[in-house]
Amino acid sequence: MRGEPSCPRCGGRVTAPGLFAESWQCAAHGAVHPLQPVIPPSVEALGVVVHRTQVPVWMPWPLPVGWLFTGVACAGDDRSGGRATAVACTGPGPLGGVGELILVAEELGVGLGPRYAGISGLDPGPYLDVEKPPQAKVLAAGRPTPLWHVAGAPADRAVFAGEALGLWLWAVVWPEQSGLLMYDELVLTDLRDAGAEVDLVPCGALSPRLLES
Repeated sequence: MRGEPSCPRCGGRVTAPGLFAESWQCAAHGAVHPLQPVIPPSVEALGVVVHRTQVPVWMPWPLPVGWLFTGVACAGDDRSGGRATAVACTGPGPLGGVGELILVAEELGVGLGPRYAGISGLDPGPYLDVEKPPQAKVLAAGRPTPLWHVAGAPADRAVFAGEALGLWLWAVVWPEQSGLLMYDELVLTDLRDAGAEVDLVPCGALSPRLLES
């Protein structure tokens, strides 16, 4: 588990602002919002991200039966606040076995969503065919939110993306067949608005998916 900030796009080392740069820098990607070290899932860890972020912290709530919260990540620093969040949940897959879901909320150009989706670039736009009906719908903060299938992702996962509260919303599901979970019109809650209910979130072991580069 890396104990220092990293690039949200590639997981590489980043250099803190200093004499020659006003922002965090990645040698490969230039100025970035640093991805903070991932810590084991707990109500306390979730609370830290909820209180510092400027973007939603999406979670299916209530969680599907048997599912657990398995980690959270945040891109941004103390000066800018969180500009992207990723919440991992793990539970029984719709077709058996173990399913894993990462929900990403991010501002334009952060690049955390594409990293977990396994695609290049900063935003899902080039990979979405919004001329076609959306393949999935969720209820995000009480609003019906269409999600489109993201083309070009690795075959081991299903990826959907759309817009919620003016920001990108990504849903990345492993294995690919567990993408059926997204056809059940999940109800997503922004945990910044959940209040004391955050204390009720059931926690599991840290998802290794959050640590993938």
